[in-house]
Amino acid sequence: MRYLVTGGAGYVGSHLVAEIRDRGGEVVVVDNFVTGHRDAVLPGVRLVEGDVGDAATLQAALAFGPFEAVFHFAARSLVGESMRDPMLYFRENVGKGAILIDSCVRGGVRKFVFSSTAALFGVPGEGPIGETAPIAPVSVYGESKAMIERMLAWAGRVHGLRGACLRYFNAAGADAAGRLGEDHRPETHLIPLAIDAALGRRPPLEVFGTDFPTPDGTCIRDYIHVADLADAHLRVLTRLDAGSVAYNLGTGRGHSVLEVLRAVEAVGGRAVPHCLAGRRAGDPANLVASSARIAAETGWAPRRAALEAIVASAWAWRVAHPDGFAA
Repeated sequence: MRYLVTGGAGYVGSHLVAEIRDRGGEVVVVDNFVTGHRDAVLPGVRLVEGDVGDAATLQAALAFGPFEAVFHFAARSLVGESMRDPMLYFRENVGKGAILIDSCVRGGVRKFVFSSTAALFGVPGEGPIGETAPIAPVSVYGESKAMIERMLAWAGRVHGLRGACLRYFNAAGADAAGRLGEDHRPETHLIPLAIDAALGRRPPLEVFGTDFPTPDGTCIRDYIHVADLADAHLRVLTRLDAGSVAYNLGTGRGHSVLEVLRAVEAVGGRAVPHCLAGRRAGDPANLVASSARIAAETGWAPRRAALEAIVASAWAWRVAHPDGFAA
């Protein structure tokens, strides 16, 4: 099988590429390296360097088809940045997403898998979040993803493009073989920040909010191993034979910020320096996914659901690559 992956030099995209290659598939990656890393493109993977908003780049990439599916990861993904510069996110995520979807329709692509987000759900109620939860983003980032989901729905209705929208919660961990890991610039995710604090590579971590209605007062999130996400992206392809779908992806179990810090300390054998701070505006107390639908319809289940196992893989990557891909 041959696949096109936009943003294939980024964190989740590169892990999907590795999974495809490990299963014997062929991959064409489109990336402009604004946030991705050239060294995250594995040997043997064809690279088309360019922007998903550039029609000529997409034409060149699609010429290497036909493709079994297109996986779309290329996007801006910082909530704070989206609130400071909304139009940037509408241009980069929505505008370029429309160009990509149109190019895929014109190029005869039949299956399109979209990297969506739990940010669609804004501040949900209690309990694991299923696919029927209201779409009510509280950030421009979340709104941009919701708009692409709607575009895909219309492309399906009008042109027959079958789309899978995968709304994952907190991607974490690293490739078991040590080829790939998490290297964002700037880094905003809790686990790598906690690891770097423990290793003395950054100042003490700030814990935002200790008065949430949770057992220890810190907010709870659902952490899912990036390799399990990659597996889910491939499993949905067969399901698309029956039509478009949206799935929430998580482990169904949440962990508080302080639980994550304790897991990092247990794995690394050293303390995580941290200080307590006030809440950030818009932070929900509890974000945990219900993945019952994808489990029932594809047989998918996270194989690396234990928090310490996720942290251990991330720790191994950070220790082996102290400068990330920059080395």
